[in-house]
Amino acid sequence: MAKYVLLSKLTEAGRKTLKTKPERILEVNKELEAYGVKVLEQYAVLGPFDFINIVEAPNNEAVFKVSVEMGSRGTVEITSMPAIKLNELIKTLKE
Repeated sequence: MAKYVLLSKLTEAGRKTLKTKPERILEVNKELEAYGVKVLEQYAVLGPFDFINIVEAPNNEAVFKVSVEMGSRGTVEITSMPAIKLNELIKTLKE
């Protein structure tokens, strides 16, 4: 399965939810799995984004669906990027 980086930024509604129910973050991981997307690593960060998630998904369509479904709730904006390990990149470039 392919790996992706999801950069998430909470909206005002998302920040309110996080403040009143911090464990909601982990509940979202279960929802992602329902779309075939597995969270491998998760970080809260400072700066223009609030969270960085490293996920595994079967294809771009699954990640696109997650971005649309989660974003349509009005609590988060997600920027998605496919990722490749450096050693895999080097191997591909040598072929």
